[in-house]
Amino acid sequence: MKNIGIIGGTGYTGRELARILSVHPEVRITAMTSRQNAGTEVSDLQPNLKGYVNLKFTENIPDSADVDLVFTATPHGASMKQIPSLMEQGIKTVDLSGDYRFKDRKVYEKWYGFEHTDPENIPKAVYGLPEFYRKEIADAALVANPGCYATSAILAITPLVNTGLVEGSIFVDGKSGTSGAGMNPSPRLHHPACGESVIPYGIGTHRHTPEIEAVVKDVTSEDADVFFVPHLIPIVRGILSTCYAGLTEETTQEDIDEVYEKFYGKEFFVKYTEEPSIRSVVASNHAEVSAKVRGKNAVAMCALDNLVKGASGQAVQCMNIMLGFKETLGIGTPGLGV
Repeated sequence: MKNIGIIGGTGYTGRELARILSVHPEVRITAMTSRQNAGTEVSDLQPNLKGYVNLKFTENIPDSADVDLVFTATPHGASMKQIPSLMEQGIKTVDLSGDYRFKDRKVYEKWYGFEHTDPENIPKAVYGLPEFYRKEIADAALVANPGCYATSAILAITPLVNTGLVEGSIFVDGKSGTSGAGMNPSPRLHHPACGESVIPYGIGTHRHTPEIEAVVKDVTSEDADVFFVPHLIPIVRGILSTCYAGLTEETTQEDIDEVYEKFYGKEFFVKYTEEPSIRSVVASNHAEVSAKVRGKNAVAMCALDNLVKGASGQAVQCMNIMLGFKETLGIGTPGLGV
């Protein structure tokens, strides 16, 4: 049995981590932190965990927690202040912020607007997308959990880009539920504003754009020029990314099917399917991917739950690999379906 700590236990990703880990057969949560709620029972703030997590929030992870691995579910810019100490103590860490997703410090600082104060640990971080970095994750002390939109777009377009046939920009139309915006209320998230609407935002400037480009190039050795437009839709959970690309030559649907089956045919959590559906994957760590071609045009799609495969579930998938557990342990359940 391994002891697990969660730094930042009151946000949506921290809550989701606690929900998943509370029934994991090989770990126990021994600490959850919240500076504002230190001393408060976890279940008082998260009633769904009553009877599952019998802890009080602490300001920091106490030595008595004796943690083997820590999740940092903190805002961008905050994780880099916590992780150096964890690394010095030899504690394995999965960071759910964007602080260690880029190998180039300047790219991070440009897109996130923070000076990176822990450049020493940037090269040590492994990108936490197991379908492409499984071996590296197994040996990692620090894993940078991917962004939710980034996960959906990367899973959708990487096999297509790997063919070498993509020409010009890839246009990514991402649609996400409101939980992807975090817990802090804003006018955009107010129900009268978003309840019966589709709202584009961050057009061409969203932070996940360079993340998508960097990972796709790292996996395929092909450049991916991504124009990303995220949209807020009036559901709580889920992402559907639809990605459009031009090809240098016509190809058949059978050829594209073969490409995607080669990438994902043996993967448990990524399924190549006819029509991706958010309802098929919500509340699960599964992603559904599809691709269609017509002449020299292609569209690739991916549906996933932004809080699970797009965040906390994927982080637990990485934890399982880092700690030598079966990769599906604690997260091998299907989506709700309806």
